[in-house]
Amino acid sequence: MTSVIRNNDGIKVFSGGANQELAINIAKSLGTELSIAEVGKFSDGESYVKIGEMVRGVDCFIIQPTSFPVNDTLMETLIMIDALRRASAGRITAVMPYYGYARQDRKARARDPITARLVADMLQTAGCDRVLTMDLHCAQIQGFFTIPVDHMLGNPLLIKYYREKFHDKKEDLVICSPDIGSVKRSRSFAEAIDVPIAIIDKRRPEDNVSEVMHIIGDVKGKKVILVDDMIDTAGTICNAANALYDQGATEIYACCTHPVLSGPAIERITKSAIKELVVLDTIALPEGKKTDKIKQLSVADILADAISRIHHNESVSKLFV
Repeated sequence: MTSVIRNNDGIKVFSGGANQELAINIAKSLGTELSIAEVGKFSDGESYVKIGEMVRGVDCFIIQPTSFPVNDTLMETLIMIDALRRASAGRITAVMPYYGYARQDRKARARDPITARLVADMLQTAGCDRVLTMDLHCAQIQGFFTIPVDHMLGNPLLIKYYREKFHDKKEDLVICSPDIGSVKRSRSFAEAIDVPIAIIDKRRPEDNVSEVMHIIGDVKGKKVILVDDMIDTAGTICNAANALYDQGATEIYACCTHPVLSGPAIERITKSAIKELVVLDTIALPEGKKTDKIKQLSVADILADAISRIHHNESVSKLFV
């Protein structure tokens, strides 16, 4: 993968406070270093940003997933965009590996807000010229923007990992969707590896509570990989894993792009039938969330390649076609 910036005089990569390790790795993949920016808080809790370099006419990229604490990281992003705009940056791209509030993308009940659209409006009002993100919870969120949105996919990284892991055991492998909403993602995953698919049919009686109903497909005596875009409290994925085990699956693996892992997630995963959970580093994992069951792969090279293509006005779609 060729992602090195061929002429880095006109580009600067900044990092917010949410995932500096990923930002450093992206800059390293680009063959450059992070530009100077100080991000912090005043004593009353207000966020502040100080840009430490000249950015006039420069192509600027801000690496910042809007993950926990989502309101703080989102505000940091908006303030950094505003600071760069007022410093006459040539173009400002928000690189948001994880787009917070993406699950609030429609009115599910009367008087519900559409917060994903509100976030899009805020980014554009602040002065953002382009957004680079990965695995939006709903791809139609791109339509909330009037600026270009490059939507990268995490599946290729995960597919590559499992192809290598099970290259000689494909006949025992099944890909499983933990719910109806993830069927499309799971089907493309299964087709890429050339194995069968199963589907968990579940009912969600209330937010963050899921109940498995039944399993569509044959999983008895099989190694099963559960595929999802994100894992939050881990109720859905752990219930699915336990149901698969009860139906005779011999080994259960799980993977996702975004490891939100809030509340009781780590405890649930530790106690569940999941043998290994593979996640991407779109969200930083603090020490308290790192366990022997969780393996993290990096999206740094993919995002660096996309940044390089954007900077050189080359096609980004080639990365996920």
